[in-house]
Amino acid sequence: MQVHSQDRYQLWGGCFEEEASTDLKHLNDSLSVDSRLFAEDIRGSRAWAKELNLSKHISDDIYKAIVEGLDKVEEDIKKELTKNGRLMDEEEDIHSVVESRLREYAGDAALHLHTARSRNDQSATDTKLWMLNSLKKLLNEVIQLISVTIIRAENEIDIIAPGYTHLQRAQPIRWSHFLLSYVWLFKEDVSRLEEQIVRLSTCPLGSGAIAGCALQIDRIRLAHSLGFNDITPNSMCAVGSRDYIVEFLNWSALCGLHLSRFAEDLIIYSSQEFGIVQLSDKFSTGSSLMPQKRNPDGLELIRGAAGLLLGDSFSFACTLKGLPSTYNKDLQVDKEIMFRSYDRLMHCIRVMNGTIKTMTVKSEKAVALLDPGMLATDVAHYLVRRGVPFRRAHHVVGSTLRRAAALGVTLQNMPHEEYVAICPDFGTEDEFKKIFSWEASVEQYSSAGGTSRAAVLQQIQTLAEWLQKYKSC
Repeated sequence: MQVHSQDRYQLWGGCFEEEASTDLKHLNDSLSVDSRLFAEDIRGSRAWAKELNLSKHISDDIYKAIVEGLDKVEEDIKKELTKNGRLMDEEEDIHSVVESRLREYAGDAALHLHTARSRNDQSATDTKLWMLNSLKKLLNEVIQLISVTIIRAENEIDIIAPGYTHLQRAQPIRWSHFLLSYVWLFKEDVSRLEEQIVRLSTCPLGSGAIAGCALQIDRIRLAHSLGFNDITPNSMCAVGSRDYIVEFLNWSALCGLHLSRFAEDLIIYSSQEFGIVQLSDKFSTGSSLMPQKRNPDGLELIRGAAGLLLGDSFSFACTLKGLPSTYNKDLQVDKEIMFRSYDRLMHCIRVMNGTIKTMTVKSEKAVALLDPGMLATDVAHYLVRRGVPFRRAHHVVGSTLRRAAALGVTLQNMPHEEYVAICPDFGTEDEFKKIFSWEASVEQYSSAGGTSRAAVLQQIQTLAEWLQKYKSC
């Protein structure tokens, strides 16, 4: 059924004599962005029509016409978006498109759909429905990244590499310990996102524009029919709050920060000066001028994206900070920023996942970068075990380092009599020389959270047990 122009109703505008200016339409219309919510808008409309019917506000015939019409509208929109990538409708947003197209199939029955409903609670509901589905996908991608990294950590537990503080060689560590240091950060990201999903599951539908719903409906029943756990308890808060988007943007920025730091480490380790890691062809690029170059562009793009995620988080908070209560049109930017951050972060996680899965770790190069000077702390611990107070031991080791430098030798090669001359507590040479072993060095850190083999395996076991609950996801 075609709707004639004189019978066409806008969602608003009955008392307006003139059309909005072209410039205002460009600024106001959001269809290019919120068309992405078409499935959620139709799902919410089905549930709203059902509730109106169950509450005796529309007849069975009208309800049936609306639902059958919505099915056809959804099919049409899917086909158009698949074919063209966008909708060509003149309406300003996806809510208007759905209602306008519904009238083509359902006739005047479509005019009942918006009964007691506002775009304010409709838009908030659509957004939350999209987020509940999409954030679970994001959650699964982070879990996949964690799983891939744990597998590498388990397989490469015998690789010993330099650990760095201030980007200076610090102490020997197991390569696995380095990988797991990021896994624990990503695990916290998972926990935070799960907490957000719980808070997100409150349904705004039935809040109207500001004051609530003037018709008697069962909001709890409505919420459950859409898969929400509960309802929003205050209609003004329901239509005006975007805390759930702020929280998501903040989470995205923090997860992006973790990805960026991981990327930075891998960029450094993949450089020719370090050479611990070689990135696969799939996740690196070449130079347009220099044929020999292998550039870590994927990791660099992740590092760059973190700044954009932080910017989106901050910019939306700035939008909200001066708004008066309930709905204001400024809030329309919420979906544009949300989609942009979601897409960007999803690509970053997948690129990091692929990078970790396909990179090569060069154990020989890692060991070659170890320097006997990195065992200075081990020398201090040797003295501590022999009863020397740590502060004095620290000073003594500093003196041995100066003496070794003066002799032009490493700590390992400095004659033992030089040690004893500085401090008699260095004991016998045979016992003291046992310190100079990379394996012995990492194995002494056997307390929980340390870099010994047993401590790292305990981390892996703990993480593997935690991952079990996601196996069915």
